[in-house]
Amino acid sequence: MIDPAVVLLAHGSPDPDWMAPVHRTAEALRSRMPEHAVVVATLGGDHDTALESAVDNLIAAGHARIVVTAVFLSPGGRHVKRDIPERVAQLQTRYGSERIELVAGALGDDPAVAEALAGAAERAVLGLS
Repeated sequence: MIDPAVVLLAHGSPDPDWMAPVHRTAEALRSRMPEHAVVVATLGGDHDTALESAVDNLIAAGHARIVVTAVFLSPGGRHVKRDIPERVAQLQTRYGSERIELVAGALGDDPAVAEALAGAAERAVLGLS
């Protein structure tokens, strides 16, 4: 596996159905970037899925550059604006010789995501007809 490793960071939920789309996104990204490690992490909950554990594991596997991207719909809100940047900065401080970078904002802010959601909504509405 080559760098950068990718962490798809979601809010998380104890309900496995909630995380299913995030895991599907990770699988799709792995198929597009097979030479890169792609992992899913959450803001809280189970230690095994927490952001810090994901970064710890990737660094232990030898990755020197890790890119974290928020799998959130909106770039607004406390998590995307404050909590995630603070946690990534803390991880960068902990691992000074490795690069831990945060993609600004949220994936949902990408116009292609809005188009994909509109397409899904259209199919759902037309499917009810």
